[in-house]
Amino acid sequence: MESTPETTRRLFFALWPDEAEQAALADWQAPLRKCCRGKAMRTDTLHCTLVFLGQVAEQRLEALLLAAQEATFRPFEFELGVAHYWGHNHIVYAAPKDTPPELSELVTSLQDILRAHRFRFEERPYKPHVTLLRHANWTDAALPSMPSVRLRCREFVLVQSLSDAEGARYEVLCRFGGQA
Repeated sequence: MESTPETTRRLFFALWPDEAEQAALADWQAPLRKCCRGKAMRTDTLHCTLVFLGQVAEQRLEALLLAAQEATFRPFEFELGVAHYWGHNHIVYAAPKDTPPELSELVTSLQDILRAHRFRFEERPYKPHVTLLRHANWTDAALPSMPSVRLRCREFVLVQSLSDAEGARYEVLCRFGGQA
């Protein structure tokens, strides 16, 4: 008997800025492209990844949704105030000057819960960021100053990454934490 391939989804947890926050971050792209070139991310895709899971079996999706409800989440705010360049993957990104403790707590909580429920995910030191440009080219020199963008984090989301002719497209599958 021939087995059928397992259906998977490419998933990640993220903070999803509202439209005004995404627009404010998108305003950084034009001045940064002047010095770094590259391809600007679509405004509606700008987000801050919390945990990247990669391919997750469709049959485990319900267990993942239930597990995420166990995460420690307290609403918080933080400012993205500096632009940086990662040469190893040629991206320009917005980052906070300081990581709020609530953000670190949420990431740690999600990782601990995912491990306990035997989900695999990308394990590396967490660096909060919002990717603004891909295929950029820059040096180690500081990037131009940008106006700070305050993110109001009232929830976190589970997102599916899909590919189409225009590139990556993201679909929010579930929201956690409410709008407190």
